[in-house]
Amino acid sequence: MWRLGPGVRVCSSAVLGGGIGPRAWILNAQVPGGYPRLDPDRHLAEIAAAEGLTGSGAGLMTAAEVAAYTTGRDGGVTATVTTGLGVRGWAAAPETAGPVWEAPETAGPMCSAPEAAGPDSAAPEAAAPESAAGETVASGTAAAETADPVPSVRTPHRPGTVNIVVELPVALSDAALVNAVATATEAKVQALLDAGLDCSGTPTDAVCVAAPEPGPDGGEPFAGPRSPWGARIARAVHTAVLAGARPARDLS
Repeated sequence: MWRLGPGVRVCSSAVLGGGIGPRAWILNAQVPGGYPRLDPDRHLAEIAAAEGLTGSGAGLMTAAEVAAYTTGRDGGVTATVTTGLGVRGWAAAPETAGPVWEAPETAGPMCSAPEAAGPDSAAPEAAAPESAAGETVASGTAAAETADPVPSVRTPHRPGTVNIVVELPVALSDAALVNAVATATEAKVQALLDAGLDCSGTPTDAVCVAAPEPGPDGGEPFAGPRSPWGARIARAVHTAVLAGARPARDLS
């Protein structure tokens, strides 16, 4: 988890606390594959409360191993990524049948935690996260109806979801924050392709970008991949995702 403190705002697609606004913390909770709850925002709020987190925050979920997170750093930007690619594909995919849920699991949620800021290098790093107590969850089931019913085949998926948290030392304008999320996503796809994976990600990937509140100047106006800060975001995210994607490719 990230304890951001006062004066930080986040732009994210997080299931809890998504959008743009001041955030005191970011939580990345590990849950079993086939997660069945229909109120993940409430579940994340419960986990945050159990961890003693107060105020407004952003909560993410993943079935990937949060202890295996990777980091990339470039010019003051830090990207922390948990990479689960068991259920991956292309964003613009044809319509398909509904998902086949995996068999029930009983592992409870855990949370990932980043390291403190370090040297401005793009080398990937990994460290053990803090753990968070959470409730046990079980998966649902789905079966197709047929004239002559037969047992459905349920093949357990490998863990999925690529969650990206980017921290910047400078303020960004609203437009630049949104652009930073797009830049991080572009860098993620580039890293997946560079890792030899034929996909753009998973259906549940999420991005959080945290930066100081802007002052009277409104913050940096640009965060596209050819702007100074956008380029740093792209390189940091690419480094972290590539480091996490290569082991996932080897397990495929």
